[in-house]
Amino acid sequence: MRFYLDEDISHQVASIARAGGLDVISSHECGRNGLPDEQQLRLAAAEGRCFVTRNRNDFELLTVRFFEAGWPHAGVLIVQASWPGHRFAALAEALARYAQAHPDGVPSYGIDFLRR
Repeated sequence: MRFYLDEDISHQVASIARAGGLDVISSHECGRNGLPDEQQLRLAAAEGRCFVTRNRNDFELLTVRFFEAGWPHAGVLIVQASWPGHRFAALAEALARYAQAHPDGVPSYGIDFLRR
């Protein structure tokens, strides 16, 4: 499973997750911070990466729009608001557990929640 972290998630999570063997990039590392949400989701989909974000409302709406338009989409994984933003290693470990439990990833146009 491949992940693309939105700018609302620290690039440190990507570094820790990669050290643990995951295929993870972040918008920070790619120089893509500040791009519109739709463009971020398009970039993730073009690379076959599940988009990981804390921004549930916007990405639920974008997912519907992508589905209706037939645009590529590689799934969205929502990090719940209750997850502490400074617990980088714990979030990286949660991504690893998610990838192990879902080897086929999030289905296209699917939305799932990363639980603690």
